Order: sequence, then structure tokens, then C-alpha cells
Amino acid sequence: MRQPIFDNLKNNFRKGNITIQLIYINVGVFLLMSLFSVGFLLFNRSAYSIFSWFELPASFTNLLNQPWSLFTYMFMHAGILHILFNMLWLYWFGNIFLQFFSSKHLRGLYLFGGLCGGLLYMIAFNVFPYFEPVVESSVMVGASASVLAIVAAAAYRAPDYRINLLLFGPVRLKYLAIGVIILDLVFLVPGDMTNPELVQRLASNAGGHIAHIGGALSGIWFAASLSKGADLTSWINKLFDGIIRLFSKDTWEKKPKKAKMKVNHSRNMDYDYNARKKESSDEIDRILDKLKKSGYNSLTTEEKKSLFDASKK
Repeated sequence: MRQPIFDNLKNNFRKGNITIQLIYINVGVFLLMSLFSVGFLLFNRSAYSIFSWFELPASFTNLLNQPWSLFTYMFMHAGILHILFNMLWLYWFGNIFLQFFSSKHLRGLYLFGGLCGGLLYMIAFNVFPYFEPVVESSVMVGASASVLAIVAAAAYRAPDYRINLLLFGPVRLKYLAIGVIILDLVFLVPGDMTNPELVQRLASNAGGHIAHIGGALSGIWFAASLSKGADLTSWINKLFDGIIRLFSKDTWEKKPKKAKMKVNHSRNMDYDYNARKKESSDEIDRILDKLKKSGYNSLTTEEKKSLFDASKK
């Protein structure tokens, strides 16, 4: 008998490694967003007012109204091609990463890289006058910074690891990581910000390139620190594990209480017991004295039985 599709997906999620689980989460969020968008569109409404609460704003003032977006933005994507390429990179390089690091390191670095990329994006947009015209209107979504952190960490740990690229053939991982960072630097600034046609392009492209650089630098920082014994992702993993325990079913299930043994400390019972014990002890002493003086044959049947029972205790 075939299992329902949701049961299959749940089993695959549980059995998959952390790379598969992160892909499932990203795809699940994307599908949920798409379904909401279609539902709202059928009623001539836009779902953007809801989704905007999970996008990362460039403005620190706007961030105060939605601080959770520092983490939620890295699970959201702007379109099918956006999520397709990010998930392909996550799958390829996530599995390479797991050859040198643990699953918890990958989970932590995904969040740490996204956090660093998002913060660098916000800092750059608020520090450099070039981005001033679009600070208030710019937002960012996507897992690119998180993925680049994983790529850079793997490249730092195994720089000569070879991968086969279409049209290029075998390429060492370090050259791929360096190439991606250089491309992000080249395309960082799209052009003249006084041209209105470039404003929207800046918001969607420049912010992403800055986040890529932040993610890549965080990946190198993580791998370099770990080689010295310091794990930059430990606090994130502890926080994440705490949240999982908080919402875990086992946490909220009431454990059956153990039945307490009731002990009666009645003085009367203690007195009767001690009296009987002393009486029995005195009787045995009397039988032993009689045995010593007159021999075993002088004992009655009851005395013999009492002596026999006492010998077994």
C-alpha cells in the first residue's frame, strides 16, 4: 500500500542529511509563498504586504519593526530561477562541505553566513552615500549569502579539491570561490544612481552582491577559526537546539507520576512488632538453656520446632 505523498516527504526529510533538509525548507517556503500569491491574486489582492515582513530591509529603522527578518530572508526567494540556482549550489557544495565538517557545522554556517551577509548589506547601504537614494525602499531575499559561506569554507578547508564544471572541465575549489567573489565585486555598482531606471536594478542586484561577499568572508572566517579550535557557529547551534526543544512534543507531554509508597509510622505497630520479636528471642534463649542442661531429647515437639525454625532465619 502506497503512503500518502506528505508522509513520503516527511520520511525523506527525516532520513536526509542537513543539506537535503535545508533544501526542503527553502522549497517548502517558496511553494507556500507561491500558493498564497495565487490565492490572493484570485481575489485581486497582493500578498506582498504579508511577505514584506520576512524580507530583509536595508534600513536599520525598518529592521526595528521586523528584527526576525535577519534570519527569515535567507529562506525566501524572488522567483523560480533564483531558488533553482541557489538550491543547486547548496546541494553540490553542501555535500562537499560535509566531507570535511559536521552536519551541525553546515546548519550553523548556513545561518551564520546569511546573518553576516545580511548585516554587511545593511551596513554598506547605510554607510556609503552612493546607496542613499534607495536605502528606505531596498529589501533583500535569498539564500545566496548562506550558500557562499558554505562554498568559501569548503574552499578554505580543501583548496585543491577538484570539481567538474560544464564548459570548463576540472576546476580547483579555491579558484571557483575566488572567481565568484571577484564577479560580485565587479558587478557591485551597476551605474549612475541619478538614472531612475537603475534604482530598481540596484535594489535587486547590488544588495545581493554585497551579501555574497559577506557570506563568503564569513565562511573563510569560520573555517580559519575552526582550524584553531574556535567554532563560530556553536552559539547558533545551541540557540537552534533550544528552540527545537522548546517546540518538541516530548517537552510538553506530561510524564506519568510515579506512585509514592505510603509508609505508616504508627507507634503502636512498632511497639507490637518489637514486643513479639523480644518474646521470640527470649523463648529461643530458654530452649537453648534447656538443651544445654538436659540434652536434645528433653525438648518437647513444639520446642524442637521453634528451634528448627529459628535456625533457618
